[in-house]
Amino acid sequence: MTGDAFGRVLERCHAAAGRPGVAFAVVERDDGHIGVHDAAAYFSGRDEWPEPERRVCAGLAGRVLDVGCGAGRHAAVLAADGLDVVGVDTSPGAVAVARARGVDARAGSATALPGGVGTFDAVLLLGNNVGLLGSAATAPVVLAELARVTAPGGRLLLSGLDPFDTDDPEHLDYHGWNRERGRLPGQCRIRLRDGRLATEWFDYLFLSEPELRAVVDPSPWRATRWEREGHGYAVELTLVP
Repeated sequence: MTGDAFGRVLERCHAAAGRPGVAFAVVERDDGHIGVHDAAAYFSGRDEWPEPERRVCAGLAGRVLDVGCGAGRHAAVLAADGLDVVGVDTSPGAVAVARARGVDARAGSATALPGGVGTFDAVLLLGNNVGLLGSAATAPVVLAELARVTAPGGRLLLSGLDPFDTDDPEHLDYHGWNRERGRLPGQCRIRLRDGRLATEWFDYLFLSEPELRAVVDPSPWRATRWEREGHGYAVELTLVP
C-alpha cells in the first residue's frame, strides 16, 4: 500500500514527545537492503546535531529555507532562535508535525518549491539532505531551483556522508551494481516503510567530496567552506552574484 509512511512515523513519534524507542523509519533499498532508524533523531536538538552542521550553521541570519525539513529538526530550533524560517517537505505528515512545532512548513520539493515563498539568505539541505540532489541528472535542477529563491551572495548549507567510507560488502556490491546501471555509486533507490504502508520509490544521493565538487562546479554555486567529522561532512556553498 502506497502512502505517507514517513509522515505517519513522524506523527507517532511527535505524539510521544519525540521519545526514543517509539517509532522507527524503515528504509528499503532496491537491492533488498533494509535499514531501521529511530525517528527520535528527527526531533533532535542543536546539541545532537553533528558537529560539522553546528559549525556551518553558526551565525545564520535573515530568512532561511529548510528543504526536506521533516519534523523540523533544524527549522524548529532556528525558528525558536527568532529566525524567519520556512520549511518545505514532500510529506504531508512531516509538514503537519513541523507546523505543530512552530515552523512555517509548506508542501513542496527540492525540484519544485512552493510558490510565493520569496527570497532567502540561506537554504538548508542538512540532516544528510545532500541526498535530495537525487542523481547526476536531477542535481543541476535542484541547484538551479534553490538558486532561484536565494539572494545574491546567499548560502546553501548541505550535509552528507561519504559513500566510499565503508567496508560493508552489501554497500560495496551496491556501488558496483550502480556503476553497471550507469548511475553514481552512491545513488540509492529507496522507499520508506511503516508496516504495510510505503512511500513511492525515490533516488537519494550519497556523494564523496570530489563527486560533490563535480556536481556543483557547473552550477551558480561555489564551495566556500567544508567541515568534516569521520565520514560525515557539512558544506557551505555561496551563490555567485
